[in-house]
Amino acid sequence: MYRYDDYDQQLVDERVAQFTDQTRRYFAGELTEEEFLPLRLQNGIYIQRHAPMLRLAIPYGNLRADQVRMYGHIARTYDRGYGHFTTRHNMQFNWCKLEKMPEILAKLATVQLHAIQTSGNCIRNTSTDPFAGVAEDERIDPRPWCELIRQWSTFHPEFAYLPRKFKIAVNGAEEDRAVIRCHDIGLELVKNAAGETGFRIFVGGGLGRTPIIGEQITDFVAWPHLLTYCEAILRVYNRFGRRDTKFKARIKIIAKALGIEEFRRRVEDEWAHLKDGPSTLTQAELDRVAACFVDPDYKTLPKTDAGYAQALADNKPFAAWAKRNVRGHKKPGYASVVLSLKKTGVPPGDVSDTQLDLIADLADRYSFGEVRITHEQNVVLADVEQSALFALWEQARAGGLATPNIGLLTDIICCPGGDFCSLANAKSIPIAEAVQRRFDDLDYLHDIGELELNISGCMNACGHHHVGHIGILGVDKNGEEWYQITIGGSQGNDTQLGKVIGPSFAAADVPDVIEALINTYIAQRHEGERFVDTVHRLGAEPFKQAVYGDRTPAQRKVANG
Repeated sequence: MYRYDDYDQQLVDERVAQFTDQTRRYFAGELTEEEFLPLRLQNGIYIQRHAPMLRLAIPYGNLRADQVRMYGHIARTYDRGYGHFTTRHNMQFNWCKLEKMPEILAKLATVQLHAIQTSGNCIRNTSTDPFAGVAEDERIDPRPWCELIRQWSTFHPEFAYLPRKFKIAVNGAEEDRAVIRCHDIGLELVKNAAGETGFRIFVGGGLGRTPIIGEQITDFVAWPHLLTYCEAILRVYNRFGRRDTKFKARIKIIAKALGIEEFRRRVEDEWAHLKDGPSTLTQAELDRVAACFVDPDYKTLPKTDAGYAQALADNKPFAAWAKRNVRGHKKPGYASVVLSLKKTGVPPGDVSDTQLDLIADLADRYSFGEVRITHEQNVVLADVEQSALFALWEQARAGGLATPNIGLLTDIICCPGGDFCSLANAKSIPIAEAVQRRFDDLDYLHDIGELELNISGCMNACGHHHVGHIGILGVDKNGEEWYQITIGGSQGNDTQLGKVIGPSFAAADVPDVIEALINTYIAQRHEGERFVDTVHRLGAEPFKQAVYGDRTPAQRKVANG
C-alpha cells in the first residue's frame, strides 16, 4: 500500500504545527469563536451534541496494522475506549477534548494519519472497493488511481472553497462495490475496443436531502486525461454551482438543472483549455504510484485447502461464518475475510480499543499487515490463507468480531444519529439495536437471506437509507422522533432509490413494521429471490397493506403528524 514520501510527511507535519499554534491562540483569546471555526473544521474537528468530534481520513479505506494500533491508543488515551468507522472510509472519535486535538493529530502524523479535508467545502476522501487488488471480478486495480486523485486534490488551491463538499469514488471491478453513481463524480475503470485503459465517468450523484443517481457524462476518457477531465467538471461546478443556499449547492443540483447534455457541453468546453495541460498524467507518474500497490509475497497454494474444507464439514458455526464473512480471492488458496462490527447490542461501526488492537494483530499475523474499511462499516482482511481461516475465526469470535451476518438484516448501516450528531432529527443507534434484537436468530436471518437495512438520523443521509433494501429515516414532528420507511433501494450496478411506503412511525413501532415487511416478503417470494427483487416484482402495495392495513384511522392520523 502507499506510504508517505518526504513531501507527504512535510505537509502533514506542517499542518499539525499550524493548527497547534491556532489552537493556542484560540485558548489565549487571540482568536474569536468565529475565526477559529473554519480552522478547526479544516482539521476535521466538529462540535457535536455532547463534545468535540474528530474525523480522520482513511484514504480509499486502506490502513496498516500500526495505524490501527494508533487508533486503539487514541481511543484509550483521549476518548472513551472506542472509535467509530463511518460510511465514507473515516474514523471518528466522539469524546476527545478540544485542547488535546493538536496533541492527537501530532501522534497520528507519526504513523501517516491525518484529518485533512475530512470537513469543509472541498474534495473529500476518495473511496473505492474494499476488495481492490484481490477481487476475482476485478478488471483493473483502482487503488493507484485513488492515490493519484488524493495527491492531486489535497490542498488544491482552486478547489478549497467549492460551493459544497465534493465526493469521488472509483470502481475497477465487474460489481460496483463503491456505489459510484451516488457520488459527485463516479469513475469506472474500463478498456476501449483498442484495449486502452480509461474511465467511464458519472456526475451529479448524491443522497442527502435531494437524492439523485449520477448520470454518465462520457463513456471513455483515456487515463492520462483523468485529472484534467475531473478538473474541468470541478471548474464548471465551481463557476455555476449555487452558493446562496447550502441545500441546493451540490453538483447534482446544477447538473440536474442544466441537464446532462448542457452540463457535458460546458465540461467539454472547459476541458479544451485543460487537456494536455500540467495535470496530464504520464506513464512515469503512474508507474511511481502503482509501484506501491504490487502484490504481496503470496505463496503458491492449491486452489482449495484440505484442512479448511474439513473444518467446514466438521464445524457448523465456522461454516456459517465462512458462508457469510469469507469471500473468494484472485490467488488460489487465499480468501478475504470480513470482520463484522455488527454484533447485537453494539452500535454499528463502533470498535473498541481492544478490538482495534486485535484487528491489528490479526492483520499482522494473517494478512500482510494490511486492513481495509468498508462503506458498510465493517473491516476486511484481504489476503488470508485458507489454511489459517479457522484459527482466525476463533480469535475473531473471542474478540466479538465474528458475527456471521454480512449481507444479512442485522448487518445494518447506521449513522451516529441523535445520540451524538447535532444535525440529527432522531436517534439511529437505538433503532438499530431494537431491530437487531428482534431478529437475533441466526437461522431466521439466513432464511430471510440477503437484505440491506440502512438507517439515517436526518436528511443528510449519512446512513445511506435511500439505497437500502429497507431504509429508515429519522424525522422530527413537533419535537418528537418519528421514522419514515422506504423500500426497494439498492446499491451497486443496479443503484436505485427506495420509495417511501407512507406515513412515519414512532420508534417503538419500527421493529413491528420491519417484521411485517419481512413476513410479506417471505409469503410472496419466489425461490432464490431477494427481498429487494420481490419488492421490484410486486411493487410497494402488498407491503404497504401489510404495514398499514390494520392501523386505525386515529393511528394513521397520529402517524401522519
